[in-house]
Amino acid sequence: MKHKQFIQSRITWLGLVLAGLFGVIIIRLFFMQIVQYGYYTDKAKESQEKEITLPARRGEIYLQDGSGAPTKVALNEAIYTVYADPSIIEDNDRGVIIQALKEIAGAEMAKNAPERIAKKESKYQVLATGISRTQAEKIKSRNFVGVGFVPSQRRVYPEGELGAQLLGFVNMEGKAQYGVEQGLNDQLAGKDGVLRTVTDVRQVPLSIGKDNMRREPVNGKNIVLTVDRNIQAYAEEALEKGLRNAGATNGSVLVMDPKTSEVKAMANYPTYDPNRYYAVKDGSAFSDYAVSTPYEPASVIKSFIFAAAIDQGKITPQTTYHNAGSVQVADALIKNAYQGGIGTRTIQEAFNWSLNTGSVFAARQLGGGQLNRQARDIMYDYYHQRFHFGELTGIEVAGESKGRVVSPSEEQGNAVRYSNMTFGQGMNVTMIQVATAYNALINGGKYRAPTIVAGEMNDTEDFTPSGRERPTEQVISEHTSEVARQMAVTGRQNLPEGLKKDKKGYTIGGKTGTSQVVEGNHYVFSETVGTYLGFGGAETPEYVIMVRVAAPGKKMEGGLHASPIFTDISNWLLDYKKIYPKKD
Repeated sequence: MKHKQFIQSRITWLGLVLAGLFGVIIIRLFFMQIVQYGYYTDKAKESQEKEITLPARRGEIYLQDGSGAPTKVALNEAIYTVYADPSIIEDNDRGVIIQALKEIAGAEMAKNAPERIAKKESKYQVLATGISRTQAEKIKSRNFVGVGFVPSQRRVYPEGELGAQLLGFVNMEGKAQYGVEQGLNDQLAGKDGVLRTVTDVRQVPLSIGKDNMRREPVNGKNIVLTVDRNIQAYAEEALEKGLRNAGATNGSVLVMDPKTSEVKAMANYPTYDPNRYYAVKDGSAFSDYAVSTPYEPASVIKSFIFAAAIDQGKITPQTTYHNAGSVQVADALIKNAYQGGIGTRTIQEAFNWSLNTGSVFAARQLGGGQLNRQARDIMYDYYHQRFHFGELTGIEVAGESKGRVVSPSEEQGNAVRYSNMTFGQGMNVTMIQVATAYNALINGGKYRAPTIVAGEMNDTEDFTPSGRERPTEQVISEHTSEVARQMAVTGRQNLPEGLKKDKKGYTIGGKTGTSQVVEGNHYVFSETVGTYLGFGGAETPEYVIMVRVAAPGKKMEGGLHASPIFTDISNWLLDYKKIYPKKD
Protein backbone atom coordinates (compact mmCIF):
# COMPACT_ATOMS: atom_id res chain seq x y z
CA MET A 1 0.00 0.00 0.00
CA LYS A 2 2.79 2.35 0.99
CA HIS A 3 4.67 1.38 -2.15
CA LYS A 4 1.66 2.27 -4.30
CA GLN A 5 1.27 5.61 -2.54
CA PHE A 6 4.95 6.35 -3.14
CA ILE A 7 4.65 5.58 -6.85
CA GLN A 8 1.50 7.65 -7.08
CA SER A 9 3.23 10.52 -5.33
CA ARG A 10 6.16 10.37 -7.75
CA ILE A 11 3.82 10.33 -10.72
CA THR A 12 2.01 13.33 -9.32
CA TRP A 13 5.22 15.23 -8.82
CA LEU A 14 6.47 14.24 -12.29
CA GLY A 15 3.19 15.45 -13.72
CA LEU A 16 3.51 18.73 -11.89
CA VAL A 17 7.11 19.12 -13.10
CA LEU A 18 6.09 18.34 -16.68
CA ALA A 19 3.13 20.68 -16.40
CA GLY A 20 5.48 23.36 -15.12
CA LEU A 21 7.90 22.76 -17.96
CA PHE A 22 5.09 22.91 -20.49
CA GLY A 23 3.88 26.06 -18.81
CA VAL A 24 7.32 27.61 -19.11
CA ILE A 25 7.46 26.58 -22.77
CA ILE A 26 4.00 27.97 -23.41
CA ILE A 27 4.87 31.23 -21.65
CA ARG A 28 8.14 31.39 -23.59
CA LEU A 29 6.34 30.77 -26.87
CA PHE A 30 3.80 33.43 -25.91
CA PHE A 31 6.56 35.94 -25.33
CA MET A 32 8.35 34.91 -28.52
CA GLN A 33 5.27 34.83 -30.76
CA ILE A 34 3.24 37.63 -29.24
CA VAL A 35 5.25 39.92 -26.97
CA GLN A 36 8.58 39.69 -28.89
CA TYR A 37 7.06 39.07 -32.32
CA GLY A 38 8.51 42.23 -33.80
CA TYR A 39 12.00 41.51 -32.48
CA TYR A 40 12.20 38.02 -33.98
CA THR A 41 10.53 39.13 -37.20
CA ASP A 42 13.22 41.77 -37.60
CA LYS A 43 15.88 39.16 -36.87
CA ALA A 44 14.45 36.89 -39.53
CA LYS A 45 14.31 39.73 -42.01
CA GLU A 46 17.89 40.63 -41.19
CA SER A 47 19.07 37.16 -42.08
CA GLN A 48 16.77 36.63 -45.08
CA GLU A 49 16.41 40.11 -46.60
CA LYS A 50 19.10 42.22 -48.18
CA GLU A 51 19.05 45.87 -49.17
CA ILE A 52 20.91 46.15 -52.44
CA THR A 53 22.00 49.46 -53.99
CA LEU A 54 21.00 49.82 -57.63
CA PRO A 55 23.71 52.17 -58.91
CA ALA A 56 22.75 55.00 -61.24
CA ARG A 57 24.67 55.19 -64.49
CA ARG A 58 26.89 58.26 -64.56
CA GLY A 59 26.20 60.53 -67.49
CA GLU A 60 28.72 60.47 -70.31
CA ILE A 61 30.54 63.53 -71.66
CA TYR A 62 30.77 64.46 -75.33
CA LEU A 63 32.84 66.94 -77.30
CA GLN A 64 31.77 68.52 -80.57
CA ASP A 65 33.48 66.99 -83.59
CA GLY A 66 33.39 69.54 -86.38
CA SER A 67 30.16 69.24 -88.34
CA GLY A 68 29.73 65.57 -87.41
CA ALA A 69 28.15 63.86 -84.45
CA PRO A 70 29.60 64.60 -80.99
CA THR A 71 32.30 62.24 -79.70
CA LYS A 72 32.30 60.54 -76.29
CA VAL A 73 35.32 61.51 -74.21
CA ALA A 74 34.18 60.22 -70.79
CA LEU A 75 32.23 56.98 -70.51
CA ASN A 76 31.56 54.13 -68.11
CA GLU A 77 32.91 50.61 -67.78
CA ALA A 78 31.06 48.05 -65.61
CA ILE A 79 33.09 46.70 -62.68
CA TYR A 80 32.19 44.63 -59.62
CA THR A 81 33.09 44.26 -55.96
CA VAL A 82 33.16 40.68 -54.66
CA TYR A 83 32.01 40.25 -51.06
CA ALA A 84 31.37 37.32 -48.73
CA ASP A 85 29.10 36.50 -45.80
CA PRO A 86 31.59 34.44 -43.74
CA SER A 87 28.90 33.49 -41.21
CA ILE A 88 27.21 31.11 -43.68
CA ILE A 89 30.26 29.78 -45.54
CA GLU A 90 31.34 26.22 -44.71
CA ASP A 91 34.91 25.87 -43.44
CA ASN A 92 35.82 23.50 -46.27
CA ASP A 93 34.69 26.08 -48.85
CA ARG A 94 36.78 29.02 -47.63
CA GLY A 95 40.03 27.84 -49.17
CA VAL A 96 38.28 26.89 -52.42
CA ILE A 97 36.79 30.39 -52.72
CA ILE A 98 40.16 32.06 -52.08
CA GLN A 99 41.87 29.85 -54.67
CA ALA A 100 39.22 30.73 -57.26
CA LEU A 101 39.70 34.43 -56.57
CA LYS A 102 43.47 34.09 -57.00
CA GLU A 103 42.94 32.45 -60.39
CA ILE A 104 40.22 34.79 -61.66
CA ALA A 105 40.49 38.13 -59.85
CA GLY A 106 44.29 38.17 -59.61
CA ALA A 107 45.63 41.58 -58.58
CA GLU A 108 42.10 42.86 -57.86
CA MET A 109 41.76 40.43 -54.92
CA ALA A 110 42.21 41.99 -51.46
CA LYS A 111 45.63 41.14 -50.02
CA ASN A 112 44.09 39.96 -46.74
CA ALA A 113 41.17 38.11 -48.33
CA PRO A 114 42.00 34.80 -46.50
CA GLU A 115 41.83 36.60 -43.14
CA ARG A 116 38.61 38.37 -44.11
CA ILE A 117 36.76 35.23 -45.18
CA ALA A 118 37.79 33.53 -41.91
CA LYS A 119 35.86 36.06 -39.77
CA LYS A 120 32.93 33.76 -39.01
CA GLU A 121 31.14 36.32 -36.86
CA SER A 122 31.01 38.82 -39.76
CA LYS A 123 28.25 39.01 -42.36
CA TYR A 124 30.06 41.22 -44.88
CA GLN A 125 33.67 41.18 -46.02
CA VAL A 126 35.08 42.57 -49.29
CA LEU A 127 37.25 40.02 -51.08
CA ALA A 128 37.99 41.79 -54.38
CA THR A 129 37.33 45.15 -56.04
CA GLY A 130 37.31 46.49 -59.58
CA ILE A 131 36.89 43.15 -61.37
CA SER A 132 35.50 43.10 -64.91
CA ARG A 133 32.16 41.68 -66.01
CA THR A 134 33.96 38.66 -67.50
CA GLN A 135 35.74 37.96 -64.23
CA ALA A 136 32.50 38.34 -62.29
CA GLU A 137 30.70 35.87 -64.54
CA LYS A 138 33.47 33.30 -64.08
CA ILE A 139 33.23 33.56 -60.29
CA LYS A 140 29.42 33.43 -60.40
CA SER A 141 29.57 30.19 -62.41
CA ARG A 142 31.19 28.44 -59.40
CA ASN A 143 27.93 28.90 -57.40
CA PHE A 144 29.71 29.66 -54.14
CA VAL A 145 27.39 29.91 -51.13
CA GLY A 146 27.82 33.21 -49.27
CA VAL A 147 29.58 35.07 -52.11
CA GLY A 148 27.91 38.08 -53.73
CA PHE A 149 28.63 40.93 -56.12
CA VAL A 150 28.04 44.67 -56.04
CA PRO A 151 27.99 46.27 -59.50
CA SER A 152 29.52 49.71 -60.02
CA GLN A 153 31.20 51.74 -62.74
CA ARG A 154 34.68 52.84 -63.59
CA ARG A 155 35.16 56.06 -65.53
CA VAL A 156 37.11 55.66 -68.75
CA TYR A 157 38.63 58.42 -70.90
CA PRO A 158 39.21 56.96 -74.38
CA GLU A 159 41.03 60.07 -75.68
CA GLY A 160 43.69 59.85 -72.97
CA GLU A 161 45.32 63.23 -72.29
CA LEU A 162 42.95 65.19 -74.56
CA GLY A 163 41.29 67.91 -72.48
CA ALA A 164 42.48 66.36 -69.21
CA GLN A 165 42.22 69.48 -67.02
CA LEU A 166 39.01 70.47 -68.76
CA LEU A 167 37.36 67.09 -68.04
CA GLY A 168 38.82 66.21 -64.64
CA PHE A 169 38.30 62.62 -63.50
CA VAL A 170 36.34 60.26 -61.24
CA ASN A 171 38.60 58.44 -58.77
CA MET A 172 38.45 54.82 -57.63
CA GLU A 173 36.15 55.76 -54.75
CA GLY A 174 33.68 57.25 -57.23
CA LYS A 175 34.40 60.87 -56.30
CA ALA A 176 34.44 63.43 -59.11
CA GLN A 177 37.47 65.68 -59.00
CA TYR A 178 38.43 68.76 -61.03
CA GLY A 179 37.14 69.98 -64.36
CA VAL A 180 33.68 69.34 -65.74
CA GLU A 181 33.38 66.03 -63.87
CA GLN A 182 33.30 67.93 -60.57
CA GLY A 183 31.76 71.15 -61.86
CA LEU A 184 28.73 69.33 -63.34
CA ASN A 185 28.68 66.43 -60.89
CA ASP A 186 25.07 67.06 -59.82
CA GLN A 187 23.86 66.54 -63.39
CA LEU A 188 26.28 63.73 -64.24
CA ALA A 189 25.98 61.60 -61.09
CA GLY A 190 22.29 60.70 -61.12
CA LYS A 191 20.67 59.08 -58.06
CA ASP A 192 21.13 55.48 -56.93
CA GLY A 193 18.10 53.21 -56.51
CA VAL A 194 17.41 50.59 -53.83
CA LEU A 195 16.23 46.95 -53.92
CA ARG A 196 15.10 45.40 -50.63
CA THR A 197 14.35 41.71 -51.15
CA VAL A 198 14.69 38.17 -49.83
CA THR A 199 17.84 36.41 -51.07
CA ASP A 200 18.96 32.82 -51.09
CA VAL A 201 22.20 31.57 -49.56
CA ARG A 202 24.06 32.61 -52.71
CA GLN A 203 22.85 36.21 -52.25
CA VAL A 204 20.62 35.91 -55.33
CA PRO A 205 17.46 38.08 -55.00
CA LEU A 206 14.15 36.15 -54.93
CA SER A 207 10.86 37.53 -56.18
CA ILE A 208 8.83 36.59 -53.10
CA GLY A 209 8.18 38.68 -50.01
CA LYS A 210 5.42 41.18 -49.23
CA ASP A 211 8.01 43.60 -47.86
CA ASN A 212 10.01 43.71 -51.09
CA MET A 213 10.75 47.25 -52.27
CA ARG A 214 12.38 48.57 -55.42
CA ARG A 215 13.23 52.19 -56.17
CA GLU A 216 14.65 52.55 -59.64
CA PRO A 217 17.88 54.51 -60.10
CA VAL A 218 17.82 57.82 -61.96
CA ASN A 219 20.70 57.89 -64.42
CA GLY A 220 22.88 60.95 -64.81
CA LYS A 221 22.57 63.27 -67.78
CA ASN A 222 24.80 62.93 -70.82
CA ILE A 223 26.46 66.32 -71.30
CA VAL A 224 27.61 67.71 -74.66
CA LEU A 225 30.28 70.38 -74.31
CA THR A 226 30.83 73.38 -76.57
CA VAL A 227 34.48 72.34 -76.97
CA ASP A 228 35.41 71.02 -80.43
CA ARG A 229 37.70 68.01 -80.04
CA ASN A 230 39.61 68.96 -83.20
CA ILE A 231 40.27 72.52 -82.03
CA GLN A 232 41.15 71.18 -78.59
CA ALA A 233 43.59 68.66 -80.05
CA TYR A 234 45.29 71.26 -82.25
CA ALA A 235 45.47 73.82 -79.45
CA GLU A 236 47.22 71.27 -77.24
CA GLU A 237 49.62 70.34 -80.02
CA ALA A 238 50.41 73.98 -80.88
CA LEU A 239 50.84 74.85 -77.20
CA GLU A 240 53.29 72.04 -76.52
CA LYS A 241 55.27 72.80 -79.67
CA GLY A 242 55.32 76.54 -78.95
CA LEU A 243 56.45 76.06 -75.35
CA ARG A 244 59.24 73.78 -76.53
CA ASN A 245 60.40 76.36 -79.08
CA ALA A 246 60.29 79.11 -76.46
CA GLY A 247 62.07 77.12 -73.78
CA ALA A 248 59.00 77.46 -71.54
CA THR A 249 57.73 74.75 -69.21
CA ASN A 250 54.07 75.56 -68.76
CA GLY A 251 51.30 77.42 -70.50
CA SER A 252 47.64 77.63 -71.42
CA VAL A 253 45.47 78.35 -74.45
CA LEU A 254 41.85 79.46 -74.49
CA VAL A 255 39.80 79.57 -77.71
CA MET A 256 36.33 81.14 -77.65
CA ASP A 257 33.52 82.15 -79.98
CA PRO A 258 33.28 85.95 -79.52
CA LYS A 259 29.61 86.07 -80.48
CA THR A 260 28.38 83.48 -77.97
CA SER A 261 31.23 83.26 -75.41
CA GLU A 262 31.25 79.49 -75.91
CA VAL A 263 34.58 77.84 -75.12
CA LYS A 264 35.95 75.95 -78.12
CA ALA A 265 39.23 74.81 -76.55
CA MET A 266 40.88 75.02 -73.15
CA ALA A 267 44.40 73.57 -73.21
CA ASN A 268 47.05 73.35 -70.50
CA TYR A 269 50.60 72.04 -70.37
CA PRO A 270 51.98 70.02 -68.67
CA THR A 271 49.08 67.60 -68.77
CA TYR A 272 48.24 64.05 -67.66
CA ASP A 273 46.14 60.98 -68.51
CA PRO A 274 42.94 60.95 -66.40
CA ASN A 275 42.84 57.15 -66.75
CA ARG A 276 46.05 57.14 -64.68
CA TYR A 277 45.48 60.16 -62.45
CA TYR A 278 47.06 58.25 -59.56
CA ALA A 279 50.44 58.34 -61.34
CA VAL A 280 50.60 62.16 -61.25
CA LYS A 281 53.29 63.37 -58.84
CA ASP A 282 52.65 67.11 -58.99
CA GLY A 283 49.03 67.92 -58.12
CA SER A 284 49.19 71.25 -59.96
CA ALA A 285 48.83 69.27 -63.21
CA PHE A 286 45.17 68.66 -62.30
CA SER A 287 44.21 72.35 -62.20
CA ASP A 288 42.77 74.14 -65.20
CA TYR A 289 44.96 77.25 -65.12
CA ALA A 290 42.65 79.22 -67.41
CA VAL A 291 39.91 79.28 -64.78
CA SER A 292 41.58 78.46 -61.46
CA THR A 293 44.73 80.61 -61.26
CA PRO A 294 44.52 84.42 -61.23
CA TYR A 295 47.58 86.31 -62.48
CA GLU A 296 48.63 89.77 -63.59
CA PRO A 297 47.98 89.78 -67.37
CA ALA A 298 50.09 92.88 -68.05
CA SER A 299 49.64 94.98 -71.16
CA VAL A 300 46.80 93.03 -72.76
CA ILE A 301 44.73 95.14 -70.34
CA LYS A 302 45.69 98.28 -72.27
CA SER A 303 43.03 97.21 -74.77
CA PHE A 304 40.41 97.76 -72.06
CA ILE A 305 41.63 101.06 -70.56
CA PHE A 306 41.88 102.63 -74.02
CA ALA A 307 38.37 101.32 -74.82
CA ALA A 308 36.99 102.79 -71.59
CA ALA A 309 38.47 106.23 -72.34
CA ILE A 310 37.23 106.08 -75.96
CA ASP A 311 33.78 104.99 -74.74
CA GLN A 312 33.71 108.01 -72.39
CA GLY A 313 34.60 110.31 -75.28
CA LYS A 314 37.93 111.35 -73.69
CA ILE A 315 40.37 110.09 -76.35
CA THR A 316 40.57 108.66 -79.86
CA PRO A 317 43.35 106.62 -81.45
CA GLN A 318 44.64 109.90 -82.96
CA THR A 319 44.78 111.78 -79.64
CA THR A 320 48.35 112.89 -78.90
CA TYR A 321 50.31 113.16 -75.69
CA HIS A 322 53.95 113.71 -74.71
CA ASN A 323 55.87 110.50 -74.07
CA ALA A 324 58.85 111.22 -71.81
CA GLY A 325 59.63 107.52 -71.26
CA SER A 326 58.24 107.69 -67.75
CA VAL A 327 55.50 109.37 -65.75
CA GLN A 328 55.36 110.40 -62.09
CA VAL A 329 52.28 109.29 -60.16
CA ALA A 330 52.34 110.39 -56.50
CA ASP A 331 55.57 108.92 -55.11
CA ALA A 332 55.98 106.32 -57.91
CA LEU A 333 57.89 106.73 -61.17
CA ILE A 334 56.27 104.57 -63.84
CA LYS A 335 58.49 103.69 -66.79
CA ASN A 336 57.92 102.21 -70.22
CA ALA A 337 59.40 98.82 -70.97
CA TYR A 338 60.22 100.16 -74.46
CA GLN A 339 62.44 103.21 -74.04
CA GLY A 340 62.09 104.52 -77.60
CA GLY A 341 59.48 106.78 -79.13
CA ILE A 342 60.24 109.81 -76.95
CA GLY A 343 58.21 112.89 -77.90
CA THR A 344 54.68 113.51 -79.13
CA ARG A 345 52.88 110.24 -79.74
CA THR A 346 49.34 109.14 -80.57
CA ILE A 347 47.26 106.75 -78.52
CA GLN A 348 47.51 104.26 -81.39
CA GLU A 349 51.31 104.43 -81.18
CA ALA A 350 51.09 103.94 -77.41
CA PHE A 351 49.06 100.83 -78.12
CA ASN A 352 51.42 99.58 -80.83
CA TRP A 353 54.53 100.01 -78.68
CA SER A 354 52.76 99.16 -75.41
CA LEU A 355 53.74 102.43 -73.73
CA ASN A 356 52.72 102.60 -70.08
CA THR A 357 52.82 106.38 -70.26
CA GLY A 358 50.03 106.21 -72.85
CA SER A 359 47.74 104.03 -70.75
CA VAL A 360 48.28 106.26 -67.67
CA PHE A 361 47.49 109.30 -69.85
CA ALA A 362 44.22 107.66 -70.99
CA ALA A 363 43.20 106.92 -67.40
CA ARG A 364 43.95 110.49 -66.32
CA GLN A 365 41.62 111.85 -68.99
CA LEU A 366 38.76 110.09 -67.17
CA GLY A 367 39.40 112.48 -64.28
CA GLY A 368 39.98 115.66 -66.27
CA GLY A 369 43.74 115.09 -66.43
CA GLN A 370 44.29 113.51 -63.04
CA LEU A 371 43.99 109.97 -61.68
CA ASN A 372 41.59 111.30 -59.04
CA ARG A 373 38.66 109.52 -57.42
CA GLN A 374 36.44 110.25 -60.42
CA ALA A 375 38.91 108.60 -62.81
CA ARG A 376 39.36 105.64 -60.50
CA ASP A 377 35.60 105.19 -60.08
CA ILE A 378 35.12 105.14 -63.86
CA MET A 379 37.98 102.66 -64.27
CA TYR A 380 36.49 100.41 -61.59
CA ASP A 381 33.09 100.62 -63.27
CA TYR A 382 34.53 99.39 -66.58
CA TYR A 383 36.96 96.85 -65.17
CA HIS A 384 34.79 95.30 -62.48
CA GLN A 385 31.15 96.12 -63.22
CA ARG A 386 31.17 95.95 -67.02
CA PHE A 387 34.05 93.64 -67.97
CA HIS A 388 33.63 91.60 -64.75
CA PHE A 389 37.31 91.40 -63.81
CA GLY A 390 37.64 90.03 -60.29
CA GLU A 391 34.27 88.24 -60.49
CA LEU A 392 33.33 84.60 -60.97
CA THR A 393 32.13 84.08 -64.53
CA GLY A 394 30.07 80.99 -63.71
CA ILE A 395 31.97 78.78 -66.15
CA GLU A 396 30.94 75.16 -65.50
CA VAL A 397 34.40 73.94 -64.51
CA ALA A 398 35.36 73.18 -60.90
CA GLY A 399 37.80 75.39 -59.07
CA GLU A 400 37.09 78.76 -60.68
CA SER A 401 38.82 81.63 -58.89
CA LYS A 402 37.62 85.20 -59.04
CA GLY A 403 40.90 87.02 -58.48
CA ARG A 404 40.69 90.60 -57.27
CA VAL A 405 40.37 94.14 -58.51
CA VAL A 406 40.88 96.63 -55.67
CA SER A 407 38.07 99.14 -55.30
CA PRO A 408 38.93 102.88 -55.17
CA SER A 409 37.04 103.00 -51.88
CA GLU A 410 39.76 100.84 -50.30
CA GLU A 411 42.97 102.29 -48.92
CA GLN A 412 45.00 100.41 -51.54
CA GLY A 413 42.82 101.72 -54.36
CA ASN A 414 44.96 104.82 -54.76
CA ALA A 415 46.33 106.58 -57.82
CA VAL A 416 49.53 104.51 -57.93
CA ARG A 417 47.61 101.23 -57.83
CA TYR A 418 45.23 102.41 -60.54
CA SER A 419 48.01 103.68 -62.77
CA ASN A 420 49.57 100.19 -62.58
CA MET A 421 46.18 98.67 -63.38
CA THR A 422 46.16 100.52 -66.71
CA PHE A 423 48.88 98.12 -67.88
CA GLY A 424 47.64 95.02 -66.03
CA GLN A 425 49.66 95.10 -62.82
CA GLY A 426 48.25 95.41 -59.31
CA MET A 427 45.23 93.31 -60.28
CA ASN A 428 44.58 89.57 -60.37
CA VAL A 429 42.34 88.09 -63.06
CA THR A 430 41.89 84.74 -64.77
CA MET A 431 42.27 83.96 -68.44
CA ILE A 432 38.57 83.11 -68.73
CA GLN A 433 37.66 86.56 -67.33
CA VAL A 434 39.96 88.41 -69.73
CA ALA A 435 39.06 86.40 -72.84
CA THR A 436 35.33 86.73 -72.13
CA ALA A 437 35.67 90.49 -71.67
CA TYR A 438 37.66 90.64 -74.92
CA ASN A 439 34.73 89.01 -76.70
CA ALA A 440 32.65 92.05 -75.73
CA LEU A 441 35.44 94.42 -76.72
CA ILE A 442 35.48 93.23 -80.34
CA ASN A 443 31.96 91.80 -80.97
CA GLY A 444 30.03 95.09 -80.90
CA GLY A 445 30.22 95.68 -77.15
CA LYS A 446 28.02 92.82 -75.91
CA TYR A 447 29.18 90.95 -72.80
CA ARG A 448 27.88 87.42 -72.37
CA ALA A 449 28.93 85.06 -69.57
CA PRO A 450 31.07 82.16 -70.82
CA THR A 451 29.82 78.60 -71.07
CA ILE A 452 31.23 75.19 -71.80
CA VAL A 453 27.88 73.35 -72.00
CA ALA A 454 26.15 72.99 -75.35
CA GLY A 455 23.34 70.71 -74.18
CA GLU A 456 22.37 67.12 -73.42
CA MET A 457 22.32 63.85 -75.34
CA ASN A 458 19.71 61.21 -74.53
CA ASP A 459 20.24 57.45 -74.76
CA THR A 460 19.05 57.43 -78.38
CA GLU A 461 21.64 60.07 -79.34
CA ASP A 462 19.11 62.90 -79.66
CA PHE A 463 20.62 66.28 -78.79
CA THR A 464 18.81 68.94 -76.75
CA PRO A 465 20.45 72.40 -76.58
CA SER A 466 21.19 73.90 -73.18
CA GLY A 467 18.45 76.07 -71.76
CA ARG A 468 20.78 78.06 -69.52
CA GLU A 469 19.93 81.76 -69.53
CA ARG A 470 22.94 83.97 -70.24
CA PRO A 471 21.77 87.58 -70.47
CA THR A 472 23.62 89.95 -72.80
CA GLU A 473 24.94 93.27 -71.45
CA GLN A 474 25.88 96.17 -73.69
CA VAL A 475 29.07 97.22 -71.86
CA ILE A 476 30.55 99.57 -74.48
CA SER A 477 29.06 101.17 -77.56
CA GLU A 478 29.22 99.57 -80.99
CA HIS A 479 31.36 102.50 -82.13
CA THR A 480 33.87 101.95 -79.32
CA SER A 481 34.01 98.24 -80.19
CA GLU A 482 34.67 99.06 -83.84
CA VAL A 483 37.50 101.43 -82.86
CA ALA A 484 38.98 98.86 -80.43
CA ARG A 485 38.97 96.22 -83.17
CA GLN A 486 40.81 98.48 -85.59
CA MET A 487 43.34 99.47 -82.93
CA ALA A 488 44.06 95.76 -82.33
CA VAL A 489 44.48 95.13 -86.08
CA THR A 490 46.84 98.09 -86.45
CA GLY A 491 48.74 97.00 -83.36
CA ARG A 492 49.30 93.53 -84.77
CA GLN A 493 50.45 94.95 -88.09
CA ASN A 494 53.19 96.77 -86.18
CA LEU A 495 54.63 93.57 -84.74
CA PRO A 496 58.04 92.54 -86.14
CA GLU A 497 57.63 90.67 -89.43
CA GLY A 498 58.71 87.33 -88.00
CA LEU A 499 55.94 87.38 -85.39
CA LYS A 500 52.88 87.99 -87.60
CA LYS A 501 52.89 85.27 -90.24
CA ASP A 502 49.16 85.61 -90.78
CA LYS A 503 47.31 84.35 -93.82
CA LYS A 504 46.60 87.08 -96.35
CA GLY A 505 43.11 88.50 -96.79
CA TYR A 506 41.96 88.18 -93.17
CA THR A 507 41.40 90.56 -90.28
CA ILE A 508 43.71 89.58 -87.44
CA GLY A 509 44.26 91.73 -84.35
CA GLY A 510 45.64 91.42 -80.85
CA LYS A 511 47.75 92.70 -78.00
CA THR A 512 50.88 91.48 -76.24
CA GLY A 513 51.47 91.34 -72.51
CA THR A 514 54.62 90.66 -70.47
CA SER A 515 54.16 90.61 -66.71
CA GLN A 516 56.56 90.28 -63.83
CA VAL A 517 56.00 87.51 -61.31
CA VAL A 518 55.05 88.33 -57.74
CA GLU A 519 56.73 86.37 -54.96
CA GLY A 520 55.67 87.32 -51.48
CA ASN A 521 55.09 91.06 -51.61
CA HIS A 522 57.53 92.02 -54.33
CA TYR A 523 58.16 91.52 -58.03
CA VAL A 524 60.84 89.14 -59.27
CA PHE A 525 62.78 90.77 -62.11
CA SER A 526 64.34 87.52 -63.33
CA GLU A 527 61.03 85.95 -64.36
CA THR A 528 58.16 87.14 -66.56
CA VAL A 529 54.99 85.63 -67.99
CA GLY A 530 54.13 86.17 -71.66
CA THR A 531 50.54 86.62 -72.85
CA TYR A 532 48.95 87.22 -76.22
CA LEU A 533 45.25 88.03 -76.65
CA GLY A 534 43.72 88.43 -80.08
CA PHE A 535 41.04 87.58 -82.62
CA GLY A 536 40.70 86.53 -86.22
CA GLY A 537 38.19 86.33 -89.05
CA ALA A 538 37.31 87.91 -92.33
CA GLU A 539 34.51 90.48 -92.31
CA THR A 540 33.74 89.87 -88.59
CA PRO A 541 35.67 88.25 -85.71
CA GLU A 542 35.15 84.49 -85.72
CA TYR A 543 37.32 83.46 -82.80
CA VAL A 544 39.26 84.81 -79.83
CA ILE A 545 42.51 83.16 -78.72
CA MET A 546 44.37 83.84 -75.49
CA VAL A 547 47.82 82.33 -74.90
CA ARG A 548 49.95 82.29 -71.73
CA VAL A 549 53.55 81.01 -71.50
CA ALA A 550 55.78 80.75 -68.43
CA ALA A 551 58.85 79.05 -66.98
CA PRO A 552 60.44 79.29 -63.53
CA GLY A 553 63.37 81.70 -63.56
CA LYS A 554 62.94 82.66 -67.24
CA LYS A 555 61.74 85.79 -68.99
CA MET A 556 58.85 84.95 -71.31
CA GLU A 557 57.52 87.71 -73.58
CA GLY A 558 54.08 88.14 -75.05
CA GLY A 559 55.31 89.12 -78.51
CA LEU A 560 58.31 86.83 -78.81
CA HIS A 561 56.96 83.67 -77.15
CA ALA A 562 53.14 83.76 -76.87
CA SER A 563 52.31 85.43 -80.19
CA PRO A 564 53.72 82.60 -82.39
CA ILE A 565 51.40 80.12 -80.67
CA PHE A 566 48.47 82.46 -81.38
CA THR A 567 49.51 82.69 -85.03
CA ASP A 568 49.81 78.92 -85.41
CA ILE A 569 46.33 78.29 -84.01
CA SER A 570 44.80 81.27 -85.84
CA ASN A 571 46.03 80.17 -89.27
CA TRP A 572 44.85 76.61 -88.62
CA LEU A 573 41.41 77.82 -87.49
CA LEU A 574 40.90 79.83 -90.68
CA ASP A 575 41.27 76.63 -92.67
CA TYR A 576 39.38 74.39 -90.23
CA LYS A 577 36.39 76.75 -89.99
CA LYS A 578 36.46 77.29 -93.77
CA ILE A 579 36.57 81.07 -93.37
CA TYR A 580 37.03 82.67 -96.76
CA PRO A 581 39.24 85.78 -97.25
CA LYS A 582 37.70 89.21 -97.44
CA LYS A 583 36.44 90.37 -100.80
CA ASP A 584 38.56 93.06 -102.41
